[in-house]
Amino acid sequence: MSPSISPADAADAAHLVALGMRPRLLPTRDPIYADFIRRHNEDPLFAETTAAVAGGLGLTVLGCDRRTGLVVAACEGSLFEVRMEEYVRRTSARDRGERALHGLVHLAAAALAFPRPDDLVDDSYVGRTSVDQIDGVVRQTCQILEERSANLEENSDPEDGASDLERLWQIYKRRPETTRTKDGRLAPSTTRGMVSKALKFLADQGLLAHVNGEGGGTYRTTPRYQTQVRDLAADAAFNELLELGVVAVADGSGSLHVLDADEE
Repeated sequence: MSPSISPADAADAAHLVALGMRPRLLPTRDPIYADFIRRHNEDPLFAETTAAVAGGLGLTVLGCDRRTGLVVAACEGSLFEVRMEEYVRRTSARDRGERALHGLVHLAAAALAFPRPDDLVDDSYVGRTSVDQIDGVVRQTCQILEERSANLEENSDPEDGASDLERLWQIYKRRPETTRTKDGRLAPSTTRGMVSKALKFLADQGLLAHVNGEGGGTYRTTPRYQTQVRDLAADAAFNELLELGVVAVADGSGSLHVLDADEE
């Protein structure tokens, strides 16, 4: 007789999915959550049930262990995609091109946090990134793409066949790096304003942690973010950004820096 799942087991699996959707909660801080994680990793039937419950909610399970908890991502069309839609609305993105800029910022944040393939498989690796670093990398990427276009004697506007990154470099370069509002806050429409908002959003999702004492715009990665970026690493635009060579690891401690012109 094939094994069966009871209503109580299904309820436990749903409880685990619910816990996984609380990004700041970790199994090390909740004994019930820790027990669900252990059960998930030891009982294949419970793991299958958890995946089925998540799938029914429009979610996919990316990982599950004591370091990260249950990490889920919304599938296309899922009700839970609304979280990112709300993020986009809060950025006051006026058009598709501007929304794409916010995507480019998140792409650069991931590439800076884990610039080497080995960083994504090393559970002990901790990356650090900041508003200054990300804005610098994106602007340097824009410069490289502009030079690439010039070398190919392309028109000033990217052609229809250009890559996703090439479509964005002109838009980003036209944005001011920093401007203050009347009350002294960083204007959200500036490039540093967009980067700052992206990092704060990732921190709210339990993907980054603010680093005290290293400036207001510095963050370190969490195991949960590492799991998310492993899934993102299959994206062609992510790999294209890395291949431009503007991201480098300065030393073995996980400190990151932007390549200077004489280092390229």
